[in-house]
Amino acid sequence: MNREQEALLVARVAKGDRAAFSVLVEAHQQPLARYARRMLSDTSAADDIVQEAFVRLWTRAGSFNSASARLTTWLHNIAHNLCVDSFRRNARMSFTDDDSQLEQQESGPDSDLETKEKADRVRSALQRLPERQRGALLMCHYQGLSNRDAANILDVSVDALESLLARARRRLREELLTHDDP
Repeated sequence: MNREQEALLVARVAKGDRAAFSVLVEAHQQPLARYARRMLSDTSAADDIVQEAFVRLWTRAGSFNSASARLTTWLHNIAHNLCVDSFRRNARMSFTDDDSQLEQQESGPDSDLETKEKADRVRSALQRLPERQRGALLMCHYQGLSNRDAANILDVSVDALESLLARARRRLREELLTHDDP
């Protein structure tokens, strides 16, 4: 669905149109859930964040400005801020990848085990990244957001985001090399 179609649907949601809301939930629920689950280790907490993001879409649809941001950027911004709030409340940062994107290789049991072990190492290394670096990396790499959109969500310049990404990749590489089993 393009930006104009989404803007029309959001305008309908602002008027209380449940069908339009359902279309938007269907389109954006999975990407938001993947992001929240990657940011948090608690699937239940991630689901709560996604639910709250959609509650905010329902209650604040009138404040959405399609000229300044895509809906996915707006919703990811809400979800990201809720994740940060959760980190602050719970004082912990972790990572999960329930959709197993890191485990998509299908070449037999030995290969599957090796792929799972690699995925587990990457997850563990991502847990050790600072929240802002992890958020930047997840948004750009896993969620497919542009650097500009991720920068808007994190409220930094594109140059600052690129610096965060470079530091995140460097630290991730160091974590993987440091904690790599022989």
